[in-house]
Amino acid sequence: MFTNSDEAVINKKLPKELLLRIFSFLDVVTLCRCAQVSRSWNVLALDGSNWQRIDLFDFQRDIEGRVVENISKRCGGFLRKLSLRGCLGVGDTALRTFAQNCRNIELLSLNGCTKITDSEGCPLLEQLNISWCDQVTKDGIQALVRSCPGLKGLFLKGCTQLEDEALKHIGAHCPELVTLNLQTCSQITDDGLITICRGCHRLQSLCVSGCANITDAFLHALGQNCLRLRILEVARCSQLTDAGFTPLARNCHELEKMDLEECVQITDVTLIQLSIHCPRLQVLSLSHCELITDDGIRHLGSGPCAHDRLEVIELDNCPLITDASLEHLKSCHSLDRIELYDCQQITRAGIKRLRTHLPNIKVHAYFAPVTPPPSVGGSRQRFCRCCILL
Repeated sequence: MFTNSDEAVINKKLPKELLLRIFSFLDVVTLCRCAQVSRSWNVLALDGSNWQRIDLFDFQRDIEGRVVENISKRCGGFLRKLSLRGCLGVGDTALRTFAQNCRNIELLSLNGCTKITDSEGCPLLEQLNISWCDQVTKDGIQALVRSCPGLKGLFLKGCTQLEDEALKHIGAHCPELVTLNLQTCSQITDDGLITICRGCHRLQSLCVSGCANITDAFLHALGQNCLRLRILEVARCSQLTDAGFTPLARNCHELEKMDLEECVQITDVTLIQLSIHCPRLQVLSLSHCELITDDGIRHLGSGPCAHDRLEVIELDNCPLITDASLEHLKSCHSLDRIELYDCQQITRAGIKRLRTHLPNIKVHAYFAPVTPPPSVGGSRQRFCRCCILL
């Protein structure tokens, strides 16, 4: 612990610029502690230049609107990144003050700030996360995108009030958009997403999992307009078929991750197209795609992505998959994990053979042992079920 004289010596020996530089490496808690040491350290610790990146998640229960207002006034134009994730006490009034004072903010996370409704953004904002802010409407999205012309990342997961009209505003005003998350925005349809595809040609990551209304028309537009696409998540979009994924795969050669869980209509045709046209594929989820067979896995295992790229494949609840699929995957030298829960035709012997070629692979499998016969005494029948990591 420094005495007053020790602290005074430090202030005399080191110039203010160097002390500020040292303080710039401290986290929020440490800065607040330093601010209580002396008047001079209070000035240094609370200097706006030390508060360019703030994450208040650990204090979410204590953060109220006035705290955000005070931060904005103190940091002003210095603040670049702010996370208020989970801060339920923050509302529109605090955000309006924040937007007026922190015009240079580039990254803002309001994930789970459920009091937030419709408000404007900041002109230099590049990434905005308002996931689970379920009071946000199309009017709020319109105001945001018009005031944030350089927006590159937009996360709207769980914003359940949003409809196609909101997506049309995004497509019209966000030409720089690279990442868009619309998971569980259940009211959106092809109409809104097609506008996104036509207006956001730089799009690289798109999540529309749980948007059950979308069809192959959206995939056609995506393949025609977003050729840089690397990540596509369409889990539980049960209307999508091979007819949509075929043109997508033929045009989007940079695809690296695809989540097709519960796209129940796709068949081996989709896997054949991916194996031919998507050499960079690293992660593929096919859980609950019950029409996939060993033949589709055979094409995938012999495709250009297999030898050096493919790292994860999820085949949970694919009832037609057998040990033959594991044989087709043994040449995938980068394969790190395979999911085989409830693949009832997969055997322990098949997994063991796969391990001889890929000794470090993580295999998540499920086996339901044979139910033992009823006991002679007539006691209640017991079922043994186990979930194992091999």
